[in-house]
Amino acid sequence: MNLLDQPAFVGRPCGSHEYEVTREIVDFYADALDDHDPLYAKFAPPLLYHSECYKSLGEWYLKNLFGNLHAQQDWELFAPIEIGSRVRTRSTIIDRYHKRGRDYVVNETDLVSAEDGRLLVRGRTHQSFLPPKEDPADGFVVDSSTAADKAKRAPRPPFPTATGRDLGSFGKLVDRRRCWMFSGPGRNYHTDPEEARKIGFPTIVVQGMMTTCFVSQVMQDAFGEGWLTGGKMSVKLVNVVWVDETLIAHGKVREEVPEGTQTRVHCDVWVEKSDATRVLIGTASALQPGAAS
Repeated sequence: MNLLDQPAFVGRPCGSHEYEVTREIVDFYADALDDHDPLYAKFAPPLLYHSECYKSLGEWYLKNLFGNLHAQQDWELFAPIEIGSRVRTRSTIIDRYHKRGRDYVVNETDLVSAEDGRLLVRGRTHQSFLPPKEDPADGFVVDSSTAADKAKRAPRPPFPTATGRDLGSFGKLVDRRRCWMFSGPGRNYHTDPEEARKIGFPTIVVQGMMTTCFVSQVMQDAFGEGWLTGGKMSVKLVNVVWVDETLIAHGKVREEVPEGTQTRVHCDVWVEKSDATRVLIGTASALQPGAAS
């Protein structure tokens, strides 16, 4: 039997693509997320290819799509993505595990320079799936009320615990247009309510990658090229975001530590709804701007 005919397994290759980083693609991203950093005159947003791992779902997704959710996301940034360059991607399953009644598959996707092979960005996506035949009787795997009830039953520890300076925050309304620009152009549960209902959600689910891009914007606003050349993020997606909700992204410094001849700034980061419901929590770090290289 051909290994690639088997269900998702650790080590399975999940596709590779090559792209030209054009001004048009960068401008589309900037308009979609209302993120117009002056650095984009030369460099692309570091998470420009945020959803590359989803280009080959059949290679790593489990069969039961009902109620699948993005649970955790890690990003590592090694070098800026230059506009006009060519890049290549490669995705691989690097882990599988079972936790709290769900099955998880972890996809690692590398973005490298097509010219010299330098590693630019690495992402690790933890996707969770309900075991087969566990569809809820009412047809919805989660809605706003069940999410709130779950939060009350299992309160989370205080967050953030960082006590340093605030990095700044911003709010964004995630309407259908923003969902389409970020997760389209096809119809799926991130862009179309009918598609969302087919897999157990009452309306459009905002793609989890969008909240990680908001965190990236907070860090880039604070650290500039220190984020593009050494940024790290590890976040958990702890609540579902529905279309037409407003999200507010935050960051707060935890500590500064030496890293060779440079200084790394560690931060707590989080994204919440306008009613203060947390939807993403985690950590991020960047190199201090102006540090010696």
